[in-house]
Amino acid sequence: MTEAVRMADTRRLPGPNADMWDWQLEGSCRGMDSASFFHPDGERGPARARREARAKAVCLSCPVLEMCRSHALAVHEPYGIWGGLSESEREHIIKSDKRALSMSGG
Repeated sequence: MTEAVRMADTRRLPGPNADMWDWQLEGSCRGMDSASFFHPDGERGPARARREARAKAVCLSCPVLEMCRSHALAVHEPYGIWGGLSESEREHIIKSDKRALSMSGG
């Protein structure tokens, strides 16, 4: 059985205007190795927890944490640490929001 490849929903991405993306220039992670924020294939357990904790520590003092988090949640970013949230944390928030909407009839 093949594993489905998950990608961000590109229909949800903001337009090409630079002002919609400029927040990324101010990120504390700017210029860092992206491997700090995205797990390699097969990374599990304590190694993954340590890498995620280091990445989240960078996010804690980031001046654009909220914009980064909002972006990742809006486009359903499937990989990496974004706005101090892991993949599973974002997935939980998105599912909770969908449940709340369905319960409210929205």
